[in-house]
Amino acid sequence: MRFENKVVIVTGATSGIGRETARRFAAEGASVVLAGRREKEGREAVEEIQAAGGTAKFIQTDVAREGDVRSLVEQTVAEYGRLDVAFNNAGVEHAGPVDEVTVEDYERVFGINVLGVLLCQKYEIPAMLKSGGGAIINTSSILGHIAMPGSAIYNASKHAVEGVTKTTALEYAEQGIRVNAVAPAVIGTDMIDRFAGHNGREEMKALHPVGRIGRPEEVADAVLYLASDSASFTTGISLPVDGGYLAR
Repeated sequence: MRFENKVVIVTGATSGIGRETARRFAAEGASVVLAGRREKEGREAVEEIQAAGGTAKFIQTDVAREGDVRSLVEQTVAEYGRLDVAFNNAGVEHAGPVDEVTVEDYERVFGINVLGVLLCQKYEIPAMLKSGGGAIINTSSILGHIAMPGSAIYNASKHAVEGVTKTTALEYAEQGIRVNAVAPAVIGTDMIDRFAGHNGREEMKALHPVGRIGRPEEVADAVLYLASDSASFTTGISLPVDGGYLAR
């Protein structure tokens, strides 16, 4: 029960890594606010948590819209009185060569992957400061550390998340807010199926020295560690959860 009496926001919580991490926070005692664009899936995730005895609430949110993000944080504090942890996980994928990229592609990916993180931090940090500090974890990617042909916009967006994470960590280190990132490799989620097709899961196993793709719960383990008191001296890092991918 590492997060008993803690209040946590998880964006991108309607599926995959976000949904699993929200479930895990609730299982360890937190009151969890799940944020996402898909209301049906969000409410199903809340019902699952509540059925297991946890405390959760869904707030429909598009992280690329400042009004939505402001309302998310305001409703969270109004409901639970504070904010201790935020997992800024909402993200979208994009694949295609540079000469086929459109302005609309760029605006969509950067609007969610980068502006979304910036807006979340903009409103989460003041709420955390009122409670004496907190922990923020942003979802980056191994493609925030390296490049992959055919994914320039996504690569660029995750490199930006790395920069935002490090800068914010330095800005608020003395005020008791730790800011870190997780950098997953290929994880078995709906996003991977959209990116590479269902058969792509098999093809991508060989990219990882451990011989398989990752599971959402393995990323959740890393997020909960970074959010916990066990990581009290850890800020400004990007923690790969990658089956050895970056060691090659």
